[in-house]
Amino acid sequence: MILLTDFAAFDLPISNPVVKFLLILLIILFAPLALNKLKLPPLLGLILAGAIVGPNGLGLIERDSGIILSGTAGLLYIMFLAGLEIDLNEFKKNSKKSLVFGAYTFLIPMCLGILAGLYLLEMTLISSILLASMFASHTLIAYPLISKLGIAKNRAVNITVGGTLITDTLALLVLAIIIGSTKGVVNLGFWIKLFASLALFAAIIVFIFPRIGRWFFKKYTDNSSQFIFVLSLVFLGAAMAELAGIEAIIGAFLVGLSISSLIPHTSPLMNRVEFVGNTIFIPFFLIGVGMLVDFRIFVEGWVTLWVALVMTVIATLAKFLAAYATQKTYKFSLDERRLIFGLSNAQAAATLAAVLIGYNTIIGTDEFGEPIRLLSETILNGTIVMILVTCTIASLEAQKGAKNIALAESPLDESSTTNFLERILIPVRNQETADELINLSILVQNPKKKGNMYALSIINPENQDSGSEMKAQKTLNKASATAASTDHFLYELLRYDTNVEHGIASVIHENKITDLVLGLHEKQGMTDSFLGNLTDGLLGKVNTTTLIYKPNQPFETHRRHLVFVPPGAEQELGFPFWLVKVWNIARNTGSRMIFYVSDSSRAYIQEILHKHPIRLEFRSFPDWGELGNLNIILKPDDNLIMVLSRKGEESYHPNMERVPELISTFLRNHSFILIYPNQPKATGLDGLEMIHGSLIGPIERLDFVGKAIASLFKKK
Repeated sequence: MILLTDFAAFDLPISNPVVKFLLILLIILFAPLALNKLKLPPLLGLILAGAIVGPNGLGLIERDSGIILSGTAGLLYIMFLAGLEIDLNEFKKNSKKSLVFGAYTFLIPMCLGILAGLYLLEMTLISSILLASMFASHTLIAYPLISKLGIAKNRAVNITVGGTLITDTLALLVLAIIIGSTKGVVNLGFWIKLFASLALFAAIIVFIFPRIGRWFFKKYTDNSSQFIFVLSLVFLGAAMAELAGIEAIIGAFLVGLSISSLIPHTSPLMNRVEFVGNTIFIPFFLIGVGMLVDFRIFVEGWVTLWVALVMTVIATLAKFLAAYATQKTYKFSLDERRLIFGLSNAQAAATLAAVLIGYNTIIGTDEFGEPIRLLSETILNGTIVMILVTCTIASLEAQKGAKNIALAESPLDESSTTNFLERILIPVRNQETADELINLSILVQNPKKKGNMYALSIINPENQDSGSEMKAQKTLNKASATAASTDHFLYELLRYDTNVEHGIASVIHENKITDLVLGLHEKQGMTDSFLGNLTDGLLGKVNTTTLIYKPNQPFETHRRHLVFVPPGAEQELGFPFWLVKVWNIARNTGSRMIFYVSDSSRAYIQEILHKHPIRLEFRSFPDWGELGNLNIILKPDDNLIMVLSRKGEESYHPNMERVPELISTFLRNHSFILIYPNQPKATGLDGLEMIHGSLIGPIERLDFVGKAIASLFKKK
């Protein structure tokens, strides 16, 4: 029997946690869908829905501590993801441009804001400066939208994110100085304490956090533990930022930037981080922002409307001028300007923090004994309107620019690239190595062009026992689950064959496999006959780029990858195919690559590096007799990548036969990858074109078939 008191759960605002959470989930589910039909950004739907159901709308939900807590987590998540997805090489490459944009997007709003405060709103100088600092800061509220479209590494995005760090830090420093001046504490001690705390905070996050993260990921491989650990780092960095006297969002951004190399963009952990943020925390933040909107502002009188109009116009105009100045300075496209403006126009977190602090700061009393606030109530109300309007404009502009750029970067003719789709075969024997082999197979792919992956388990029918098939299927299921956690599909192949080598070769031919990833168990040694049997047997029957991988620690915890490229490797037809995979490892992990190469190989690789920068440095390839010094070259947390060759090829050297001995002697406690290049028939493809096309995405057009092999394959 249902009691009448049970209906008290539906009193307004809703207090029943089950009903309240259900309503929020329905908003998160249906608000973006409704906006999609109108071709408007989904995040705008969440803000509007928050305004409708919030305390100033229908009053269904109160903006209580639970909403504020989840919203704060969402805001920190946005900044954390921005730092995490930044390409450090592009970030360094564009650091000067970020400084210039940061200066534009701080100084222009400051100048316009001070003038507007003094002459249009008739405020005092100190209040006008604080108002201007609110215009200077901005929130990357459109970043999730851009990330979903796959252009988070665009140079305009990199520059804007870098400029955000600069302008938000400066704006919040202005806030701290103004509040300090109202209390009379801005002296030499104030400045020393401020800059010392900032330096200590930045040093801990940039230098200590990555070391702690690497240790944790090596010691604990449980998925849930790793995710909670990352979340803890985010909030720890945010708390440290507040202790240092700046806003928490700066700390979250720096944490993402500092541990980005530990969370590859194609890893299961990255998938979980993005999934939880985009489905829970960030929507809560957007709904919470919408709850601040008070529609009564529009009927309170012309003073409030005038203040709101001035604030919105000045904030939008200032950010547009900053984006326009950046576009003209660096000759960016119209869509890149839209990206910059869309990302930097939204006013939310830092702006709201500043206006609330200014509103709560009492600087005196009037003749009636009423408190005089640093920022008045009309400024507070005008800020709410400004947040709504700027978020709307930012979402629309960012979506338009992002879609145009995404379309421009897409392949011109998808049907023409079908024959060049990567097909990776991963023979799996046990669950211990399956995860690492799947992760490596994902890391060697271009994230914009997922290839097909096949997991193979071979059962010898002559030695089959009752549990062998069940064990093999369980291993395949485990591999599929690992691939699915990164949004990759894995084809499971179970084959009966009396000869493993023959079984693998048959599968390669039947499925047109382009790449083969073989694994060695952590405790398995490499005998002298291993490579000989492999090259004379399996590799003599198939023509694939073959990677032999032995993991000693999680791949993302490696500090460096040492790539040994034998002299003459650039003259072989398989050169571009394995080089693309090494390049993708660097791009997907952000790790530092050290290439040991000859002068002739270096010239070709430098051309690739110029167009597709990664963290790479060159060193001379040692004499083959010096490879015994690997124990001196290799450091803890290094991964060795050694390119080998088949007999009779240009880069083959008899000392390659010593590789098993070197590995058994020096690589017991190191991970390594041995690469056997494929030897394709001359297809007429230019080698450099193949590499550039694979790094950018699918080759735009394959109409250059029949051309002579270009300089990459010219023999000296």
